[in-house]
Amino acid sequence: MPSRHTPGAPNSPNSPNSPDSPRRRIIEAAVELLESGGPDAVSTRAVAAAAGMQPPAIYRHFGDKDGLLEAVAEHGYAQFLESKRAQLDPAPQDPVEELRRGWDMVVEFGISRPELFAVMNRTTTTGSRAAHRAGLEILHGRVRRLAAAGWLRVDEELAAQIIQATGRGGVAVWHATPAERRDPALLSVLRESMVAAVTRTEPAVPAAESGPAPAARALRAALPEDPGVLSDAEQRLLREWLTRLAADTGTPEA
Repeated sequence: MPSRHTPGAPNSPNSPNSPDSPRRRIIEAAVELLESGGPDAVSTRAVAAAAGMQPPAIYRHFGDKDGLLEAVAEHGYAQFLESKRAQLDPAPQDPVEELRRGWDMVVEFGISRPELFAVMNRTTTTGSRAAHRAGLEILHGRVRRLAAAGWLRVDEELAAQIIQATGRGGVAVWHATPAERRDPALLSVLRESMVAAVTRTEPAVPAAESGPAPAARALRAALPEDPGVLSDAEQRLLREWLTRLAADTGTPEA
């Protein structure tokens, strides 16, 4: 394990992740300027001045302004994921309430930090894509828990898309609305509409209610990565069958 002063160690001033590193100071200065003045405020000269450095330092660490904004997006994703993981409950007593809390957290982040949220959603660097995937894994974990408990009304992938679309859409409409006309009820109604779209009013009792689809969703969500008793080919076939059954919407739901 590297010592405290080993170059490149996490706590070393030479580490790019150290709070005292030039790269970190530049990113934090850029975030502050972005959130106070929007993208136009993030000029290389202004960022360098705010970080107490000369403009060539930005080009040395990031290449150009676009490279700096990509680093800002990755920084934003790291903060966002940290807050999501802090809230994460691996075994929630109420997975529907967990869904509400997760949706609220995303929307609150987008509303309270609109400029950073916008940059995060525009950036497609390797680092931001990896962070985005990590966030999606948390979301899909919530959806799987809903399915395993019999709450899910629709297919898992569709549920995840509805959750994302309503969250991002709510943030976009909020910021597109003049401040004096914004109504917090919009977000509450949108969240509850999302919940109604992806969950049932009561957890399904598959054999007694609406056919095999709820049971298939629950079983697929509960399957371990490696059931052990099945070969790879059998696992693929089972998941294919369950996916087909889970997508069956031919019978009305309660």
